[in-house]
Amino acid sequence: MFAEQPDLKISVKQTFNIDTDIEVPAFSDKNDYVPEIDNNYIFDKETTLAILAGFSNNKRVMVQGYHGTGKSTHIEQVAARLNWPCVRVNLDSHVSRIDLIGKDAIVIKDGKQITEFKEGILPWSLQNPVALVFDEYDAGRPDVMFVIQRVLETEGKFTLLDKNKVIKPNNSFRLFATANTIGLGDTSGLYHGTQQINQGQMDRWNIVTTLNYLDPKKEEAIILAKCEFLNSNDGKQIIKNMVQVANLTRNGFANGDISTVMSPRTVLTWADNYKIFSDLKHSFKVSFLNKCDELERPIISEYYQRCFGEDVLSTEDKNSKPNG
Repeated sequence: MFAEQPDLKISVKQTFNIDTDIEVPAFSDKNDYVPEIDNNYIFDKETTLAILAGFSNNKRVMVQGYHGTGKSTHIEQVAARLNWPCVRVNLDSHVSRIDLIGKDAIVIKDGKQITEFKEGILPWSLQNPVALVFDEYDAGRPDVMFVIQRVLETEGKFTLLDKNKVIKPNNSFRLFATANTIGLGDTSGLYHGTQQINQGQMDRWNIVTTLNYLDPKKEEAIILAKCEFLNSNDGKQIIKNMVQVANLTRNGFANGDISTVMSPRTVLTWADNYKIFSDLKHSFKVSFLNKCDELERPIISEYYQRCFGEDVLSTEDKNSKPNG
């Protein structure tokens, strides 16, 4: 069972370590839809305040930024500390209007087969105290986006035509989205499949915040917290060098030198693979280098050499030519 309304206030300063006197509503009890708390999670101040504004004031909040910066996780970790039920839906090209709204299904009642309308995730969420998060919002199909547009108004009622029913949102329903672009389509070539979002829909998002890559020190702290086997002087130096490599790829991408970028998620994968293989070069290859354009690998190898003092590419790798 869901508690219908938040029943307590919590301090933002104590809970999120942000210097403010703001208090936000929260639930005292946790249910199965509340995300698990990651005690090592580091909150970005501006993004956290934007998300908290969405929970406190029923505002529609979009978090935009490069992949792997923790946009969805940020919303989940705020929800976890508020004990606010949270459901994520990835708007890939396979999610259809029927998936969101619902469809007729054959069920057995009183020993007979009958056709019954089963509500989708959108009407279910609207009627419950749930934070609904649309991931990859800028990759949604046009027919799906127009369905979502109906509920973007704060008090927006949703007409379920299949049941001749008008759904009024629960007072504790909240709506969030994450996106790699800001609705203008992909100008970088990094996010194939993203769409331009119509301006009328973008205007309905009350708050749009950008989550950039972390300060190197914070990124190092996160990796160390999640990879305790590197908690030594040598291990900390390895993490520092890993983050330096990642930042060189980010600068290289910004300058147009390479087309693939290392996200914080990639750095964590590299560290995890290093634990498996006990080989920094090999784990770097399988975590990142092998995903890159062959013509760009010498540049990325140079980034690695700058930070670790050795070449990641073998002579055979350098002499080989791309097929085609």
